[in-house]
Amino acid sequence: MGSTRSPLSHISPAPKASDVGGKMVKKGDRVIKEKPPPVLPPVGEEEPKNPEEYQCVGILEQDFVELCTRSGYTDFPKVVARNHGRPTFTSEKLVVEEQRVSASCSQNSLLQIETKYAFFRPTIQVELEQDDPKTVLEIFIRGWRLAEPILGIFSKCLPSLTQLQAINMWKVGLTDETLTTFIALIPTCASTLKKVSLEGNPIVEQSYHRLMVPESTITHLSLRNNNIDDQGAKFLGQALSTLRTSNRTLVSLNLGYNHIGDEGAGYIADGLRLNRSLLWLSLAHNRIQDQGALKIAEVLQPFELTHTEVVERRRLMLEKGAQDRTRISRPSPSSSRHGERDRPLLGATSTLAIDKLQGIKTIKGASSKKKEKEVAKKEEKPGSGLSPTQNVPKKEDSSKSSKGKLSIPEQKPGRGRGSKIGPKEKRSLFAESEVIQKKLMPEPTEILNPLLEQAEHKNGKVFLPGNKVLMHLNLIRNRITETGLRGFLSAVQYQVKYTKPKTPTKGPLGLVKLMLGKNSFPPQCETYNMIQDLMLPRELKTKRDEEGPSASAS
Repeated sequence: MGSTRSPLSHISPAPKASDVGGKMVKKGDRVIKEKPPPVLPPVGEEEPKNPEEYQCVGILEQDFVELCTRSGYTDFPKVVARNHGRPTFTSEKLVVEEQRVSASCSQNSLLQIETKYAFFRPTIQVELEQDDPKTVLEIFIRGWRLAEPILGIFSKCLPSLTQLQAINMWKVGLTDETLTTFIALIPTCASTLKKVSLEGNPIVEQSYHRLMVPESTITHLSLRNNNIDDQGAKFLGQALSTLRTSNRTLVSLNLGYNHIGDEGAGYIADGLRLNRSLLWLSLAHNRIQDQGALKIAEVLQPFELTHTEVVERRRLMLEKGAQDRTRISRPSPSSSRHGERDRPLLGATSTLAIDKLQGIKTIKGASSKKKEKEVAKKEEKPGSGLSPTQNVPKKEDSSKSSKGKLSIPEQKPGRGRGSKIGPKEKRSLFAESEVIQKKLMPEPTEILNPLLEQAEHKNGKVFLPGNKVLMHLNLIRNRITETGLRGFLSAVQYQVKYTKPKTPTKGPLGLVKLMLGKNSFPPQCETYNMIQDLMLPRELKTKRDEEGPSASAS
């Protein structure tokens, strides 16, 4: 018979025993290998860190790339310096370029096309300081969706930019969630961050007012082209001011190119009633008609307080009166007899005033004047700065000797027991000391609530003088007719007549720039021309004040 293969012939023979690590282990069994000891990195090298452990160095390009790499991102925007001027191509150059590209379909031409359209790639553009190219002043993000992970990386690297002044985001697809993350990021940035621009980012919830809370540090805010309607304007008006709260940091607000109508303009006007910080407001390219225009013009001149505002005004006046009474009843240090003994040292000029007061008290005593007479006799010697004919110091010598020194006021040699000083001289010395103390220890300036401004009472109604802080108002390209213009004419006439600051550089000026062009009135409208004639001198005067005396002299 031929040899036949056994059904078990394919099975491998039994494994032999072998010695592994001093133990008998059959061949084929798994051997548990001991882990080798950890190999320490060479000196000077560190193990890779997590994104949480990375310490930003304040260079945005380096920090952003490092954080993205550690987070596992391979395709992320590049940080590039902002190019102010786009490359301009003439029509002839474009034709030549298209012919050259169509002629060759090689890989080189494809790379050139890619380079040509590199402008449209997602990038993070930065404005750098001229003296220090690594210092970022502004950030521009344009035309690509800003997702939550990128915002998380920004929250780690932006706080290290110590000179960051502005963040501009145009069409980055913000949502209510990403806006919340961005708002939480702002307080962690440097105190120099004052300007925020979120344009072309319509949000369904219209929660932009959260950027204008009372504790916000933003001074310039632009919300153009965000489809903000009357409901969103209501939130913004309440953020400007309410009966109990008011935004005191925002200086300029741009609401152009939105969908704000008469109702929304009324809410913005309500916010301007008690707001005394906003200087610049743009409502251009909206849907405001005469009713909304009249609401805004009303707050720029004396307006009537509502019943709720009158009640709040009375409450504030009672509180202020109680505070004033407590200040008056509280004894001041200068009124006590031994106030000078317990008063802390305020500086050189304050000690001079204290010495004058002490000199007045010591003159009254007769027995304690012998030493002062001896001092006075010594000071009468030649070279002491006294005139030979009078016991009065020379003005020139005293001015020279007083530089860098503190001299005790010299007393005239008295007749008899002592000379007496009249009450007028006492009052002048006391007044001088109080002025010096106020200069050295100025009291904290209280921000006056607009409801406590000087009001006018007419027929049982209370009128406030109106908002004289707003200087620039832009209402171009709305739907205002001549009816709305009459309201602004009345407001401008009032401000021209009554808004006169106490000094050339201090005090509210009222409207300086009022832009009402391209509305629903004829170009030769008489009311519009009257407004222009009234506003032109104010605008020119403001320009002269800004240019300064050197410009006027030239």
